[in-house]
Amino acid sequence: MISWRLEAHAELGSTSDEVVRRAKAGEPAGLAVLAHRQTAGRGSRGRAWSAPEGNLNLSILLRPAQPPARAGLFSLLCGIAVAEALKGLGARSLSLKWPNDVLCGGAKLAGLLIDAAPDGERLDWLCVGIGVNLKAAPDIPGRRTAALAAQGLDIAPETAARAILVRLEGWLEAPASEILAAWLARAHPPGTQMDIAYAGQRRSGRFAGLSASGELLLQCEDRIETINTGEVLLARGS
Repeated sequence: MISWRLEAHAELGSTSDEVVRRAKAGEPAGLAVLAHRQTAGRGSRGRAWSAPEGNLNLSILLRPAQPPARAGLFSLLCGIAVAEALKGLGARSLSLKWPNDVLCGGAKLAGLLIDAAPDGERLDWLCVGIGVNLKAAPDIPGRRTAALAAQGLDIAPETAARAILVRLEGWLEAPASEILAAWLARAHPPGTQMDIAYAGQRRSGRFAGLSASGELLLQCEDRIETINTGEVLLARGS
């Protein structure tokens, strides 16, 4: 069991930068840092993460003593926990998109960012950044976005953070097979047409499931390719 220590700050540059700094200084697992405003939020693939006040900016510190190859599973299990927590707070039409998005009606509602440091054959620490559009949906070029306020929900960041931490507790020690099955049950079905964008390239195929370590399997004509990084592009820019 993790004893969560939730800290709320009026403003930080980045909650993940704060957690990484504390991790390197020896902070124990269970730290959770929330900021009502971020001035230098980070998104995936080096993007800035826009975080209007009223949205959730949360980063947590774990020391899972797991092989580095398992790090990808934490993005999946955290996505499950976020979706479960938001559903418990009244959110509707939620789904998951590989590797780190929670969608609402097919539009991006939440994103996850993983920072990790190995120590030999184990992870020394792992930071999970979680951003949820509670009040407002920032513009993301080429993407549809959503906020829970559009569903008539008025959820305080601290309320969302505590609900997510409770749900995380139940998933952190789950076996990989259970995590994969739970994620797949909330995601795009097998056979979904998708493009994978990475490093200026684009690969097209159909969703064929996940590997044992959480990588995306893409059916490309007569072969299945294993994808460990990139952005999934579904229909309608989601």
